Amino acid sequence: MRLPFRRGAPPPPPTAAEEEATVSEHEGHALRAPSTLHAFNRYEIKYLLPSNELPRLRDELVKRLDFDAHGANGGYGVWSTYYDTTDLKFYWEKIEGLKFRRKLRVRYYGDRFSVNDDTTVHIEIKQRVNRVTQKRRVAMPYHRARDLCDGRQMVEHNPSERAFLEEVLELIETLDLRPVAMTGYQREAFVGRESDTGLRVTMDHRLRGRDRDFHFGSDAENRLIIPAKFSVIEFKADERVPYWLTDLAAQLNMSVVRVSKYCQSVEAFGGAPRSIFHIPDDLFAGKPALSLSEA
Repeated sequence: MRLPFRRGAPPPPPTAAEEEATVSEHEGHALRAPSTLHAFNRYEIKYLLPSNELPRLRDELVKRLDFDAHGANGGYGVWSTYYDTTDLKFYWEKIEGLKFRRKLRVRYYGDRFSVNDDTTVHIEIKQRVNRVTQKRRVAMPYHRARDLCDGRQMVEHNPSERAFLEEVLELIETLDLRPVAMTGYQREAFVGRESDTGLRVTMDHRLRGRDRDFHFGSDAENRLIIPAKFSVIEFKADERVPYWLTDLAAQLNMSVVRVSKYCQSVEAFGGAPRSIFHIPDDLFAGKPALSLSEA
């Protein structure tokens, strides 16, 4: 049985022409040293799956895919601080589906309670033009990322990173950006081998966040932004998601969703009215809503 949504029945899986091209790289390297600018393109499909179905999905994935360098043994944490204007320009551009839009965030991979000034984080811009979305990012110590994004000061950089960091600073100053929301989740990741080289599958559990105290290492309360009984699954491929994987999704009755973790967090904390894309607290009629409790 497919999961009901407020906007009606879930759409069928998109064709290659309908899939979004998105940018990513092999995420999960919490200890990566500062490097030059990275930019990657991939097709991406997102699904919502009941967490009790994860073992079945995992068992099938390990038959064909490998764990990424940090995806085994329960995976790793992914924490992101999102920047926006006071009137949530980036949020509304996403909700309205504008053909050109950007999003700025600082991201950390690992245990947030171990974060200090010298911890490596990534400054990222996700930019969409028509159906193509790019993710560009640079890695640097956390204190430099805060100097740039919060202090609005240019920081030391490699020559190849200069244009990107100038773009980030201009974006922050021109739009008066400030941190708006933080999201976090536990990620298991798999990568393709042989004929599936370039394929990546991620399983994100316990999606939570907060709307204040944006330092990654802050001992602040986090609340679930998606009910804990559900996980977000993403299929990412350089060209086309293989048929065996879309067939597996159909066998598990996985529901294609248009979900933004940032938008979900904004709405969960009352920053904006809940949109038609919001994953509701109670996905089943007649069942009590799941509590957005601390995670």
